[in-house]
Amino acid sequence: MRCSPIRIRQLEGRRVALWGWGREGRAAYHAIRARLPQLPLTLFCKSDEVSDAHALDDALLGVETEATSERLSVFDVIIKSPGISAYKPEALQAASQGTQFISGTALWFAEQPDARTICVTGTKGKSTTTALLAHLLRAGGHRTALAGNIGLPLLECLDDVADYWAIELSSYQTRDIAASGVRPEVAIVLNVFPEHLDWHGSEQRYVEDKLALMTEGKPRIAILNANDPRLAQLSLPDSQVHWFGREDGWHLREDALYRGDQFVFDTSAVPLPGRHNRSNLCAVLTAIEVLGLDAKSLAPHAASFQPLPHRLQTLGTRDGITYVNDSISTTPHASLAALDVFRDRRVAILVGGHDRGIDWGNFAEAMRKQAPAIIVTMGQNGPRIHDLLAPDASQAGFDLRAADDLQSAIAVARKAVRDGVILLSPGAPSFGAYRDYTERGRHFAQLAGFDPDAIAAIPGVGLNAP
Repeated sequence: MRCSPIRIRQLEGRRVALWGWGREGRAAYHAIRARLPQLPLTLFCKSDEVSDAHALDDALLGVETEATSERLSVFDVIIKSPGISAYKPEALQAASQGTQFISGTALWFAEQPDARTICVTGTKGKSTTTALLAHLLRAGGHRTALAGNIGLPLLECLDDVADYWAIELSSYQTRDIAASGVRPEVAIVLNVFPEHLDWHGSEQRYVEDKLALMTEGKPRIAILNANDPRLAQLSLPDSQVHWFGREDGWHLREDALYRGDQFVFDTSAVPLPGRHNRSNLCAVLTAIEVLGLDAKSLAPHAASFQPLPHRLQTLGTRDGITYVNDSISTTPHASLAALDVFRDRRVAILVGGHDRGIDWGNFAEAMRKQAPAIIVTMGQNGPRIHDLLAPDASQAGFDLRAADDLQSAIAVARKAVRDGVILLSPGAPSFGAYRDYTERGRHFAQLAGFDPDAIAAIPGVGLNAP
């Protein structure tokens, strides 16, 4: 449902709270304070974040740690951080009492209604695709901002001026576009398959929330993957729809990139590991084309793209073993895509992590047909994955091992694969053992004997002039 935009100055005179004190929450606080320095605010945060909030020395900021439905219902507007589920019972109860929940993303869009925005989402590949989009636009001489879920909250860029905004959106943020009341110029959906079920509550709601960028956000131009069955069924009467992955548009034939019947260039040397990433180059070029720019001349600049960390990132080789960090992998589907990249190598894949109840049946079925040399299970859902795979290990010809944690999993893998690849592609989140996938990837690098600081930076985030 589309809403009337709420700009920051329209919060004046309302009872306003912030819920969440991560980077998004802090960005919302500073954006509000810059425009409304005298507005009373309440912050709901974790107990270990209280001292950080008090350090602001803001007499008009109240800090609380119990976000009950009764307390939330007191406020007219609550700016909620993306990581807090919109479906928490206390949030639903407060909303039923008239509290309006918005996000930093919605506030930014309301403040920047004329910005030329290209929003990118998808279960897999959205960060790389958004960064690649910004890279090619900059190569064309356009002042381009790269922001959003990729690691830079939009409200931290509130006063920046750009020709184009390349914005990554997670499934936690895709409904925020409709809530902003502002239509994106272009929106891209790469693919949709089950993810983040603990936040959304069900696979159906995850899909609905993900596709809300299109169905409720109503971008002026929608770009969709023709090879995704869920996307192929979408009806978007309010948007001009363009497809990638079809023979009449941008598509791949093996490693060759085509626009319709015209060969453009060979993508085999492009630093985008995996066919799925190179396919998403087609989405980027479709977006550039619909913006009225010369996509064919910009396409070869993909060869100078710098890959993002924690996404099929080759760290290096130690004692004959190549270590690959794919910590961003949080679904079994992502793990399968990672394995496909190394199908011609001897691989030990490390899988498992936080258990969100996602079905690993398709992964098990794929292992019956083409399994890696070694599978090492670990983490909270490691035993469940191990039990699922055990009946097929002998017949399918793969070695199945179990480990308690990442350190022991690497040790097991080192003994099992003397000359090959150790691939961290967990297919599960890192919660519990690590703060996030970045911390997990850094620990993997450290355990493998590499400098974590050297592999962590995301290139190009923020506003970069060409």
